[in-house]
Parts: sequence; C-alpha cells; structure tokens
Amino acid sequence: MKSTHRTARRVGRTVAAMVTGLCLVGSLAACTAGSTGEAETGTADEIAAALQEKSTITVWSWGTPVQAAADAFQEEYPNVTVKVVNAGTGSAEYTKLQNAIKAGSGAPDVAQIEYYALPQFALSDSLADLNDFGFAELEDEFTASTWGNVSIDGGLYALPQDSGPMAMFYNKVVFDEYGIAVPTTWAEYTAAAAAIHAADPSRYIASDTGDAGFATSMIWQAGGHPYTTEGGTDVTIDLQDAGAKQWTEMWNPLIEDGLVSPIAGWTDEWYKALGDGTISTLLTGAWMPANLESGVTESAGDWRVAPMPTYEAGEAASAENGGSSVAVLEQSTNKLVAAGFVEYLNAGPGVQLQIDGGSFPSTVAELESDEFLNFESEYFGGQKINEVLVQAAKDVIPGWSYLPFQVYSNSIFADTVGQSYENKTDLNPGLEGWQDETAAYGVEQGFTVNGK
Repeated sequence: MKSTHRTARRVGRTVAAMVTGLCLVGSLAACTAGSTGEAETGTADEIAAALQEKSTITVWSWGTPVQAAADAFQEEYPNVTVKVVNAGTGSAEYTKLQNAIKAGSGAPDVAQIEYYALPQFALSDSLADLNDFGFAELEDEFTASTWGNVSIDGGLYALPQDSGPMAMFYNKVVFDEYGIAVPTTWAEYTAAAAAIHAADPSRYIASDTGDAGFATSMIWQAGGHPYTTEGGTDVTIDLQDAGAKQWTEMWNPLIEDGLVSPIAGWTDEWYKALGDGTISTLLTGAWMPANLESGVTESAGDWRVAPMPTYEAGEAASAENGGSSVAVLEQSTNKLVAAGFVEYLNAGPGVQLQIDGGSFPSTVAELESDEFLNFESEYFGGQKINEVLVQAAKDVIPGWSYLPFQVYSNSIFADTVGQSYENKTDLNPGLEGWQDETAAYGVEQGFTVNGK
C-alpha cells in the first residue's frame, strides 16, 4: 500500500504542472570502514509513520534550493528537524564525507552527491540501497539518463536531484554581426570558430583550458563508453575508444590553432568575456541559464539556446554535463526519515522548489508540463528555451557510466590532458596519460583494471 504522501505527490504534480582522491592510501576494503548505521528497510507506510515521530536529520548540500525544500518539509512534518549544512562543493565535500565514513561517525544522514562521484561511495557500501525503501517504483518518474546514474551494480544508491543535458548557448548578436549561421554540425561549429576569430582575433567561439567534466561529457556526446565496471571491482578504461577519437579529431584543431579562449571558466574574466562577446558559445548543461541571468546581466537579451552540434547532419545526440543526486548514508541511524526527506526533495513538492531556485529537473512530469515547456525567457529574448533543453534530455545517449574512483581521476586531469591544452597539442597523448595514471591508482586501491 502506498503512503498518502506518495499518492498525493502524483495527484498534486498533475495539478501543479497544471577528495581529491577518496582513500588516497590503503586498500579498497579500507574505503568501506565506518558503516555503523543499522540495517534498515521500510515500506512507504513505515516511512510515513516515522515522519510523524520526533526526530532530527542532517543534510549536506551546497544548493540553496535544498534549504527552501527543507523549510517546506518541516512545515509539513513539524516533528522532524532538518539541519542543512553546506559542507563545500566537489572534492571538498567528498573528502569530508569519506573521512567521516572511515571514522565511523560524523557523516550526515543525507548527502548531495554529483553523479560522477556517486559510484565512488555506492560501490564502497557507504550508501543505503534505496530499493530497500520501495523507491524502485519511482523509476518511471525520472529521465532514463539520470536514473541510470543512480542505479549502480543492481543497487539504487540515490534519487536524481537535477540534470544537465547539454545544449549550445550562443550569443546571437555576435553570430548576426558576422553573418554566421548557428551551427548544427561540428564541422559547421569549427568553421564558425575560425570565422569569428579571423574577423576579430580577440574573440573566440568558446573557452576551454581543460576540464575533466567537459571532456567526459564531450566523449559521451560523441558516443564513447570509456568506462565500464563489473562486479564492483572489475574496471575497464578506454580513453581511446571510437567516441574519444571522434571528439579529439574534431576538437584538436580548435586547441592547436588557438580558436578557443585560454580564459579559465567561472572566473571574473570569464564572466566579463561572456558579457562583452569575447566568448560567444557555451557547450554545457541545462542548468546554465540561471548562471547567465545572475552573472552576465549586461548581455541580457543577446543569448539563445540551440541543440548541441552533431557529427552527422540531421542526427540528435546529447549528453549529461553536471547534475547531482541525493543519497542516504549507510551510517545514518534514522534512515526512514532520511529516505522520506529524499523522496520529498527529489520526487515530491521539493522538485518545484528547486526549479524555482534555478535547477533543471530530472523528473519527467515537470519536463513534460505545458507550464515548463512554454516558459518564455526574457533573458533569452523571449525564447522558449525549455523546449530545446527538454529535447536535449530526450536525446542523451544511453549507457554511460563513471568510474568507481572518478573523483580521483578528475583531480589529475590537469596534470595529464591539461598539458595538451597548455602546449596546444594533440589531446590524445594526454588522454593516454590520464588513462595510465588513473589505472595505476585503481590498482593501488584494490581494483582489477583493464586497459585497451
């Protein structure tokens, strides 16, 4: 029997829509230390009952919308106190989280974890399997790509929070100024890059100084599958597969010929360059609009959104870039309430609160709602940008997976592939070096690593 909350959630939704290196030393077994929470399962009714009892849970999250959802949750369940703690982002949070797991105490009940980092915790038995709380029935409520990111080796280790299907954000004023058509293929994109830079050497079609998340997303969008894991510990890494080769063949000329800006992302200089037309496209996730609206106010009305260029005319292909999930820690002694909050946040009323805060949803109902699809963005010149972004979510290539030590792997990207960027040379030797060093680390941690 479903709880009142789960049934009401679906009805209400219809109406509303109308470390650097975790475990740097030690064996794989050491990564699993500290799982002291009681083994706990629960039906929807048992979760609903637990939410009526006096209790407190701690949530680690860097996202402001999570606090808004926690406030609303506490209004609905006044006996529950939710303490939201900003434990940092990326490796800062993951290092703290792993340290608490190894120590056997100090971990939160709930943690926001990016998709790329989730396997590192899931496969070390640090997260509760949400199948034990009946959450498998929620699968159809989420996009296939985000559900695939939280379903690992037969377990369900989080619920998707938001998503980042890739699209091309472009400065229409710059393209119009030079009479350049919006590119739909990568061949057209590289031609546009050359034309923009030739017309004004201070301008570039994009910036790229080397970022692991961007590189893996671009390999994904090219159809690559460089990472596979079987049985939790048997890993294959192939950063020279067909998708990786296709991406580097296209992207190498932009690096080697200086057609992408050397301005590092998320810096003051980068924001200024986006505002004055120095950088005219962003190839990134669907969460980007809120960042442009708040950080690049001077070019409001100039920007538009288009699908990602593809390698063949007429095809449609996207990938995820960024996005997070929310998990229940195995160490938690209050898993029923923690699971109830995760469901409320990512499959209940918290979804809309997060959209209101600028997140791009991973839930099918919101993505398909007329209100969401027909939203006209003033910043993007009145364009219905969600029509493009939702289609991008549908076009995400299936089957992608991350390494169970992707956090560490990403941390050494600058030391390997980053050298190719710095020297403006072929990316492939850098990818080979990245693969070799990542594989060596995996072996040190007790994984069986196969290279190709």
